[in-house]
Parts: sequence; structure tokens; C-alpha cells
Amino acid sequence: MKYYVVSDVHGYHTQLMRALTDAGYFEETQPCRLIVCGDLLDRGAQANEVVDFMLRQKNEGRLIYLLGNHEELLTRCLYEILHGGAFEIASGASVHYRNGTWNTLLQLSGMSDEEVCSCPNEMIRRVRGSRYYRELLPLCENYYETPHYIFTHGWIPCCEIGVAPNKRYEYDPDWRNANENAWRRARWCNGMELACVHGIVEPCKTVVCGHYTASYGHSAIEKDGRGIWYKDSDFSPFCAEGILAIDGSVAASGVINCVVIED
Repeated sequence: MKYYVVSDVHGYHTQLMRALTDAGYFEETQPCRLIVCGDLLDRGAQANEVVDFMLRQKNEGRLIYLLGNHEELLTRCLYEILHGGAFEIASGASVHYRNGTWNTLLQLSGMSDEEVCSCPNEMIRRVRGSRYYRELLPLCENYYETPHYIFTHGWIPCCEIGVAPNKRYEYDPDWRNANENAWRRARWCNGMELACVHGIVEPCKTVVCGHYTASYGHSAIEKDGRGIWYKDSDFSPFCAEGILAIDGSVAASGVINCVVIED
């Protein structure tokens, strides 16, 4: 099976189409799958276009959608709005505003800041009734596995021992059965650091992940001297033993990476 793999699309439809076109996705004549390693929305202004495209892939039986930390943030933001936090979020005093979740909810609901603050329950009703919430979010899984690859968002769950700054990590052979709290922590992990610094890899497999910009691997691990967040940073996929990190940090670079894997 051929897999076209993207991650951290973050609501950038134009860049997604460019990445898939360059990879040959729209010219594919054989059965294939599109894997999204989480963080489909937030930050970009084309949430509805991205949702419409992914729904078409779902209806064609092509889509594999994995749970990212921004999917989690969206459901958490709805909960906080329900309990009276709309004005605080809209004013910018919230992680949901800074991470783009608030803007995504405005796009999905078709409402303005003022409308939501005056009638937050209407936003919740509209978002929960949206096709994204009803048809795409329920598809999300923590990981997807093939004979030689594991696809996930941040990293696979591992054993965390001690506390910062002396915390250390150990491989957990039973990570597939990890509880939701362990998966929640894993979705926020820098997979490149865990794989290359702490040695948390899956024997005989490569973990394909997103969440943390691939420029970190090129800068901090390969020591390319180009930095992580600069204009000339290398945002291309980072590959090392046991890991393929593909987050191109589209909000900073304007690029979404798409890798093609046959397995």
C-alpha cells in the first residue's frame, strides 16, 4: 500500500494542495491512503476548505486521521467556553487564542468574536453540529501501524522517571496499551529528542511523527548551524534511526511536508 503522509496542516489548504500535488497524490491511479498525523486545524485561515477536502478523502475511503494535541485543544476550548470562558479567550488571555483554536472555532461556526461573547452556546451548538466535529474528529486514533512504520503525532508513550531537570525516559514495550493520560503526554512530546537523545525508538520500525518542527532535528541534532525558527532554517523532513519527523512548521515556513511511503 502507498501512503501519502502529512502532519500539522493547521488550516492551510493552499499549502496542503501544493504539497499533495508535488507528491503526485492527485495523479495516483492505484489504491492509496492519506495519513494525517494530527493538528489538522488551528492557526490558518482556511479551516473550512481543509475540512471539505478531508471529508472527500474520507468518503473515498482514503483518509487515516490521527489525534494531535490541537484536536485535544479544540475539545478543551469548547468545554471552557461552555463554562463561561468565552470573553477571556476572545481577549487573547488564553492558550486557545495564541494557538489558533479560537480562530478555528470562529471559522467552523461562522460567527464573530462579538457574536460568540454574547451567545457562546450558539457557537458550541454550531461547532458540535459541524461536519468536522461529527464526521472527522470521531475518526481520530492515537496511532496507525504498518509492518515497518508507526504513524503518530508527537511520539509513542514511554516511561517517565523522576522530575525535571533530572527526568529520564525509558522505552515501554507495552506502549500500544497505554492509557489516555499517557497518550495525552505523548502528543506533546518532541519525538526527535526522545528518539535521538533518549533512545526511545520502536525496535525494527520507524516512527513517523509531527508536532515539533523538523528544523529542530536539523539544527539541534544534526548541528547544521541554521537555527530552528529562522528564515533560512531547514524545515524539510528530519530522518534518523527509528524516526521520520515531518512537521514543516507551515505557519513559519509556508510549507507542508508530504512524504510518500510504500509498505
